[in-house]
Amino acid sequence: MLQREKLDSILNRYHVLQDEMVANPDPEIYVKLASEYSALEPVIEQIKELDSIQNDLEGILDLLSDNTTDKEMAALAQLEKPELEEKLEAAQERIKRLLLPRDAADDKSAVVEIRAGTGGSEAALFAGDLFRMYERHAAAKGWKVEILSSSEGDVGGYKEIVSSINGRGVFARLKFESGVHRVQRVPETESGGRVHTSAATVAVLPEAEDVDIEIRNEDIRIDTMRASGAGGQHVNTTDSAVRITHLPTGIVVMSSEKSQHQNRANAMKSLRAKLYDLERQKLDDERAEARKDQVGSGDRSERIRTYNFPQGRVSDHRINLTLYKLDRIIMGEGVDEIIDALITDHQAKLLSAIEDE
Repeated sequence: MLQREKLDSILNRYHVLQDEMVANPDPEIYVKLASEYSALEPVIEQIKELDSIQNDLEGILDLLSDNTTDKEMAALAQLEKPELEEKLEAAQERIKRLLLPRDAADDKSAVVEIRAGTGGSEAALFAGDLFRMYERHAAAKGWKVEILSSSEGDVGGYKEIVSSINGRGVFARLKFESGVHRVQRVPETESGGRVHTSAATVAVLPEAEDVDIEIRNEDIRIDTMRASGAGGQHVNTTDSAVRITHLPTGIVVMSSEKSQHQNRANAMKSLRAKLYDLERQKLDDERAEARKDQVGSGDRSERIRTYNFPQGRVSDHRINLTLYKLDRIIMGEGVDEIIDALITDHQAKLLSAIEDE
């Protein structure tokens, strides 16, 4: 059961925010107040709905306990009582989920790194398939995708591709995609029709702003070099590729697109994301015991999903979910169904952990 004191304190805080916002505070303070106010609005709506259901249920109970209530009215009240109790429980559950601890990075855009793993050329082709899957998914969501760096495979696809996906709440949706993605299919180059298994790794990092991570000039070394390509006209013949080394951590990032100026900006964006993620990982390690069984811990060495083309299925191993919709998923159309299931499972585990405390 939800504690009434906690709900009343949330309502009180909501009213305090309203009063402070109409008192003409400084613009900087107003933005912070408005942000907190906006975050509380969905909770307030659910509390009001909960109170309305509670009032209706109390009215029904009063009728049933009143000896003067006629039999027909009592019978109707008895029928309505289980339905209201069910609605009350559902409203309480919705509020619990809204009050779950939020990842501070959930509202951010994301940097998505996809790298070919075991499987040679087929792994690079699969990495390309994964990138296009997320690209189509992003387009359907109205998110903007920008390639920060890429290295093409020998016969297509990518040995590595790093992209920025911009939009509100991108990281909250895509963070569960971090891990090893495995594909089982017959490669185009396989004459015998044998099914091969290949893999690619996906890392989803929250995109960090300058205010999140300070990078001092003396902490980085910037090198420029000639970019390499797949051959022929695609090879960049100028020294435009940029490699940045963060000396304190040893993190190295590269960007090898056309413009050296843009490459530097792209590389810095990747570096900020990696450093921000490093700080987040440190905090996660401090809470490792509480988080060890949770979905989405960000362990990129974990095999999380298999795409089996002969059977037309996609299986997410973390939640034992199997969907026979591979064609739709690889086209980006069915990704939401997997992500929604992962988020629901994640929230259920958080609720269970809180209730056990």
